[in-house]
Amino acid sequence: MRFFTILLLCLSLVPSLSSAQDRANTILVLDGSGSMWGQIDGVNKIVIARDVVGKILADFPPEENLGLTVYGHRERGNCADIETIVAPGPHTAADILAAVNAINPRGKTPMTDAIIAAAQALRYTEEAATVILVSDGIETCNPDPCAAARALEEAGIDFTAHVVGFDVTEAAALAQMQCIADETGGAFLTASNADELADALSKVTAPVAPEPLAAPLTFRAIRGEDGPEVTADIVWEISDSKGVVVKDGVATSEEPFSTDLVVSEEYTAIARDVANGSEGITHFVVDVAPLTVTVVLPVPQPDATITAQDTAPVGATIPVEWTGPNDERDYISVAAVDQTGTSYVNYTYISDLAERGLLMPPTTGTYELRYVSSATNSVLATRPITITPVEVMLTAPTIASAGESITVEWNGPDYERDYISVASPDGNGGTYVNYTYTKDGSPLSLLMPSEAGDYELRYILAQGNTIMARASISVQRVAATLAAPDTAAVGETIAVDWTGPNYDRDYISVAKVGGAGGQYENYTYTKEGTPLSLLMPSEAGTYEVRYIVSQDNVILANRTITVKDVDASLTAPSVAPMGASVVVEWMGPDYDRDYISVARVGVDGGQYVNYTYTESGSPLNLLMPSQAGDYEIRYILAQDNVILSREPVTVTPVDAKLTAPLSVALSAQSISVDWDGPDYSRDYISISKTGESGYVTYAYTKAGNPLTIQLPDAAGEYEIRYVLGQNEVVLGATLLTVTAD
Repeated sequence: MRFFTILLLCLSLVPSLSSAQDRANTILVLDGSGSMWGQIDGVNKIVIARDVVGKILADFPPEENLGLTVYGHRERGNCADIETIVAPGPHTAADILAAVNAINPRGKTPMTDAIIAAAQALRYTEEAATVILVSDGIETCNPDPCAAARALEEAGIDFTAHVVGFDVTEAAALAQMQCIADETGGAFLTASNADELADALSKVTAPVAPEPLAAPLTFRAIRGEDGPEVTADIVWEISDSKGVVVKDGVATSEEPFSTDLVVSEEYTAIARDVANGSEGITHFVVDVAPLTVTVVLPVPQPDATITAQDTAPVGATIPVEWTGPNDERDYISVAAVDQTGTSYVNYTYISDLAERGLLMPPTTGTYELRYVSSATNSVLATRPITITPVEVMLTAPTIASAGESITVEWNGPDYERDYISVASPDGNGGTYVNYTYTKDGSPLSLLMPSEAGDYELRYILAQGNTIMARASISVQRVAATLAAPDTAAVGETIAVDWTGPNYDRDYISVAKVGGAGGQYENYTYTKEGTPLSLLMPSEAGTYEVRYIVSQDNVILANRTITVKDVDASLTAPSVAPMGASVVVEWMGPDYDRDYISVARVGVDGGQYVNYTYTESGSPLNLLMPSQAGDYEIRYILAQDNVILSREPVTVTPVDAKLTAPLSVALSAQSISVDWDGPDYSRDYISISKTGESGYVTYAYTKAGNPLTIQLPDAAGEYEIRYVLGQNEVVLGATLLTVTAD
């Protein structure tokens, strides 16, 4: 008597189970886990399962015992959530269908424990039992399904688990299912769609029937993947899994090669093309009948040759001659002998080879030159080449000062972008502190690191940053001294005496205490000599005077200096007419480019309306703005535009009056204008088009009062205007009509 358990983990169009024979007890185990909300062709798996179970129940013999077990349907994350809702018995279809339609998937997938529960329900230790598992995923609860399956097999009377993997692509899941079947002597089948699933289930649920002993097979050969079939003069040889030839023959255009082979056996088919001697091979299993076995013959490769020297120095570029198909993007490569396929060290396209040559590897050894076809991505021709050493030497001091530029003599290949470097001894070829290209000749100048220590001088082959030669060098610490005042005023320029290496672009700086070497307020290059002039910061505080090595901004020496505030004062009118030039008395440091400005209240020191440099002396004249309002007169330290002193000033409006004829004939050529206004430098009286800016004619007020102004060239409506020379502000205006003669 046989017992079946069918586990529905992801079902689509499952065929009727009534084809299985002699079922006294049957349990359907339905997956109620959260994964059942996944979709196949837009339909949830649980919906498909309900529909399929309904179809199964419709066909299932009502007199046979049938039960239902569900798992993962009540709790999330509970691997023990397995429940037999309907006990096995006859006429249970209605109860089972109602239970299935009420399932709400939510939990985990205790696939293995469900198999165990089904086996126990079927009394597998007392009677023969068979489980049919259909799954779309991996076990999520039992850590070792293989071990559980093995234990069931060992304890059962005749326990078998057949496994069908439905739409499963994950390697671990497939291996897990295969193991369950193998451990229990069951079959493992895969299905990727509904038809294949139905077919698989029909096989494992069908009554055991004798398999055919042999099946008819037809053999065909094709030239290349998806290529044409070769029908003439193919010699076939068929071997079994032990390598024994079991069938052979020759295929012709009139008679293809065919034979019968034992089903389920593994075979190897070899096809040999008599015409060109090429050969193809494939391995196959006879699992369906009739079966056509296809063997792919290689595509004949065009001939190619390579002509080149037998040896070449490391890193050299050599000429290469060739023959071959010369397809676009074919190339000649150099590769290590053990590099497979089209791998390479260097390559040059065929189209560039005559001009560029082929670069050899950066290390010695035996290599291959290869002609590579872009069309087939295959090697058409090879020839060996031996890469020989090149002589490289370095001559340089063994001791140098930090930051010093030393002279290095060298002998080497001087390939493009080769270089001499100084580097840490434990660094690879691509790491360095400083370098100089060998194209600069021998000897060359090489800058030593800014930090003392043990280093290496290296000749570096640019290709692969390969170290060709090295020499040790000890870099010694270098010292510097500073002599400067202890205090100075804000913005003052002080004298600094120094001693030090005076390398190119070394400098003396003043910087905030604790700042990095590259940070400073002001600096002067040491090339200016000693003593040199150094400008103090524009803000009071404690600073450092430093000797800085330009390479890496290393601080060789430093000393503290206190920068104190500097005083300034102003004496000026508190009220002034707009555009007027007022007298300002001042007291202050009078540093280079310090200035007295007038500016809007609230703007920063670098903003102003007008200014005069303090180098003009005290008192000085300062032009007031051309717009009335509240302003400040300021003493500005040129460095950072720092405001040292300020005084408020109110700029008052000024106006002007004009007296002139309202109309004048064009023939008069000029007009006399009486005016009353400030008469500032470059103030002028203009005749302008009414409603337009600018002027047609004008005369400066310094020409006197009344003022004669030339008339425009054309009749029309105009304005006579008094214009403030600063910013072209109009202080007064009157209308003028110029008539035609």
